[in-house]
Order: sequence, then structure tokens, then C-alpha cells
Amino acid sequence: MENALKKRTAISVVRDYDVAMDAKHRISLRGAPNKYFHVKELSNGCYLLEPRLLVSPDLLSSRTRKMLEQSVTNLKKGKASAPLDLDSLTGF
Repeated sequence: MENALKKRTAISVVRDYDVAMDAKHRISLRGAPNKYFHVKELSNGCYLLEPRLLVSPDLLSSRTRKMLEQSVTNLKKGKASAPLDLDSLTGF
């Protein structure tokens, strides 16, 4: 187990640049390899971005893909349940 811990590579700074938020409080990441990120705001004011990848349809089981395709077909045909009334949940 100790050898496995020693083999980990150290984290290093790959790029270092300044950004400014726009009027909608957004920033742009230059050359980001991923489109989606999970953001953690740390107590020291730092933000941690963890890349998130969407699952490839090939990784879903055939049964799951079939169920999803049937659900989309039903939705397009108008086969859907009545809208949910969420007004009763406003007290939380």
C-alpha cells in the first residue's frame, strides 16, 4: 500500500492567468478540456472545479437505453402524466 501512495504524481500548475467576472458573474476558462464541471466553494474563498463527463450511451445497458427511448417516444406522442401540483410543498 505504501508503494501505491508514493507513485502518485504531484499536482502542479499548468496555466496561470487572471480572469474577470462579467455582468452576470460568469468567468471564462481558457482551453478547458471539459464542458461540464462540479464547483466547490471553499471557506478560504477559493473555488475547486472538478471535471464532469456525461455518460456515453454505449455505457448504458440495453435495457436502460430501451426504457429511455420509449419514454422519449411517449413524451413526443403526448403520453405523459398530469402536471404535478407543487404548491403543497412550499411550506418547507
